[in-house]
Amino acid sequence: MIFVENLIKTLKNNKINFFTGVPDSILSSLSKKLENYPLKKHVIATNEGSAVSIGIGHYLSSKTIPCIYLQNSGLSNAINPLISIANQEVYSIPLFLMIGWRGSPSIPDEPQHKAKGKITLKLLKLLKIKYCILRNEKDLNLLKKIFRESIKNKKIVACLIEKGTLKTKDRIREKKIFKSITRAEFIKRFIGLLPLRSKVISTTGYTSRELMEIRKKSNINKGKDFYMVGGMGHSISVALGYAHNSRKQTFCLDGDGSILMHLGPMRTAGYIKNINLKHIILNNNSHESVGGQLTNAAGIDFKKLSKSIGYRNFYKITNKKSLERILKKFVKSKGPSLLEVKINNGTLKSLSRPKNLIKIKDNFMVN
Repeated sequence: MIFVENLIKTLKNNKINFFTGVPDSILSSLSKKLENYPLKKHVIATNEGSAVSIGIGHYLSSKTIPCIYLQNSGLSNAINPLISIANQEVYSIPLFLMIGWRGSPSIPDEPQHKAKGKITLKLLKLLKIKYCILRNEKDLNLLKKIFRESIKNKKIVACLIEKGTLKTKDRIREKKIFKSITRAEFIKRFIGLLPLRSKVISTTGYTSRELMEIRKKSNINKGKDFYMVGGMGHSISVALGYAHNSRKQTFCLDGDGSILMHLGPMRTAGYIKNINLKHIILNNNSHESVGGQLTNAAGIDFKKLSKSIGYRNFYKITNKKSLERILKKFVKSKGPSLLEVKINNGTLKSLSRPKNLIKIKDNFMVN
């Protein structure tokens, strides 16, 4: 076990005072601690490639190494700026990556994490990134050595942290962002109004897990679901790809953190204008499934955004009273249509996870 307060102290002692990254459940005690930092010292990025790029910019302006935190599944998003900008053979920019090691071979995990977990160390070696693994407070001494090498040779270094390693001395209060409806309340109404043979692509995290759970308990069989157990930010692209090659009504059940990670595909959807594509953003302004850190989606005017990039229709639900009336209009609309739903933080208890992923895929593909 490592107290996050001691980890931050070690970083500060090694002149690392700027943090940027994408929230991760393994590193949640770190990112929650950083929420109290001013923007000058901490920036939550929309995706890992952006976090690395922000870190590069910080180094160029300050000559000090930034800390970039991310989960190992997001390392793929970060490879482009890591290898084509910061790499020693390009601009040789020193960076420190703090990586939540999901799917570590020594700790049981979900299928989507196991594959990446197995190759994480090989990937770092392939990228020529020297790393250490932090499992207890004594391991903090390893950081000084890799920081020294980073500064001396102007290179990228990293540490890996496994599930359950980081703890905090403080009691962290849960945040309530909106006072509206719950995700589960919306999902239950939504699947009840689905066209019989429609398709639903749901984003990673609580959304897919609640959709699956509500399906089981309510026995509502309208439509078929494809759960994005990984690939955060890509659900609208998968939905777009399906809708573009099918006449079936295709619904993307998305989240605010997910859509901000890769906003570009919304423009693609608006440009192609598939009439059978319906896009839903469940917006609680937080990365809820990894700790509830803010996404800053609360300040976005999704109506103006959707209209400017080509969506035909925009709808918004902010309370239970208007839920069913607006939802019916959205379901019947000519796409591409966007529905923003303001939801509370909070999820169903004892949620199960999708297990037999091949069976889920095969069932989804049956007409």
